Amino acid sequence: MITNFYIDGFNLYYRALKDTRFRWLDLRRLAESLFPDDEIRVICYCTALLNQRPDNPDQPARQLTYLRALQTLPGLEIHYGTFRPRTKVRRLAEPIPGLPAYVRIVDSEEKGTDVNLATRLLVDGFNGAYEQAVVVSNDSDLASPMRYVRDELRRKVSVVNPDNNNYTHRDLVHAATYVKRLRRSHLRRSQFPPEVSDAQGRITKPAGW
Repeated sequence: MITNFYIDGFNLYYRALKDTRFRWLDLRRLAESLFPDDEIRVICYCTALLNQRPDNPDQPARQLTYLRALQTLPGLEIHYGTFRPRTKVRRLAEPIPGLPAYVRIVDSEEKGTDVNLATRLLVDGFNGAYEQAVVVSNDSDLASPMRYVRDELRRKVSVVNPDNNNYTHRDLVHAATYVKRLRRSHLRRSQFPPEVSDAQGRITKPAGW
């Protein structure tokens, strides 16, 4: 069966990879591990470039290293959203006597990842690019486009839940043809080697990964 993967990069990272030793993840090996009998044609990875933060200044460089490694994989496409700064008002966890209980903070919000994923899922479905789509996310916002693929385009759409608490959002369960859990064994078997190469030279796994 011709199968395309649509991966919400931040959902995958924060629900399954953060603070683990599995962050150097080969997404093609992962896809083939999850659906070994299918022909994995395209892997659509949706993410956004990180901004530098004082508490984690090397994070953007590590992300760029990983994205460069991903670009060595056949059939892999990267689609970018953006981070946008926003000013918000938040209550102090421990108010200080004589000072305001609320403060203004500058936060950054990721925009576009779920829209990019839904768009590619639908466009590829309209164009007959797959027999089955696999969505790697536990974001209920994706239930509507998944349901459209299943009911209107008459194509199979599976969801892989990266959440380690094993709870798949019910909206996704109701929209999917099939639900699969992402297990640590899949991650363990799907790592890049410590060093890979592209036309520019060697790409080394970030320290601590």
